[in-house]
Amino acid sequence: MGIRSGTVTAIEAFSPAKLNLFLHVTGRRPDGYHLLQTAFQLLNWGDDMRFEASATPGVSLSGDTDDIAPEHNLILRAAQTLGQHKHGAHIHIRKRIPRGGGLGGGSSNAATTLLALNQLWGLGLQRDTLQQLAAPLGADVPVFVFGQSAWAEGVGEVLTALSLPKRWFVIAQPECAVSTAEIFSDPALTRHTPPITVQAFFSGAGHNDLQDVVVSRYPEVLQAWEWLDQHATTARMTGSGACVFAALETEELARQIAATAPNGLTVVVAEGVNRLPEMREVE
Repeated sequence: MGIRSGTVTAIEAFSPAKLNLFLHVTGRRPDGYHLLQTAFQLLNWGDDMRFEASATPGVSLSGDTDDIAPEHNLILRAAQTLGQHKHGAHIHIRKRIPRGGGLGGGSSNAATTLLALNQLWGLGLQRDTLQQLAAPLGADVPVFVFGQSAWAEGVGEVLTALSLPKRWFVIAQPECAVSTAEIFSDPALTRHTPPITVQAFFSGAGHNDLQDVVVSRYPEVLQAWEWLDQHATTARMTGSGACVFAALETEELARQIAATAPNGLTVVVAEGVNRLPEMREVE
């Protein structure tokens, strides 16, 4: 299918970052996958993506992921699941989310690709079908297809919508990239944390089981956490790291803390959101 006359020829989409407000490893399946429990918070900060229809089958990509080999690039892998041999598109991305930061950048990009190409190519796939296609791409991809902040269990694919309170976040980005596989394979990782309830989470329960392992291996993460922990009571690592965050009631408080960051530490202030913004169609 080429460019469709009188219909959408391009889509501009926002690909958001996420935070794991807590992350428990509750077990391990016989196939080696870890069972998790977490709360995903979407942010109003992330990457910008543009999808342009092409008359030539296949997908091309430009922008800030050019250095990633095609077989490892989640954007191209997501496009392949939708039958790019029959359809054509060019994708351009402007990255803000750091790699290896625990903010879900690659997963968000993959999910945005599934959602946008489904719309651009007029495939008509339902969201639950897209979530099934998302799961093999990575544990965090389904929640971005889900499109809202969520409580997650299983290997991250069992999702329940969460309505989270309006908060602002200070997010510190250490100068390192953490390997998720390395952390999950560490013998010191706690793998049998008892599950908690949503009510317990909203009452303040929860921590990140991966944090102790990461800070023992990456002094940059420890330094970032120690700085933020001095200024906020909720300082915590997101995902498998490297980024750490704190939740604040107001933007003013968040920016006051961010202004005290030590030299060399990149800090972002972002607002939590409960739903993805709409994609913009260009005709």
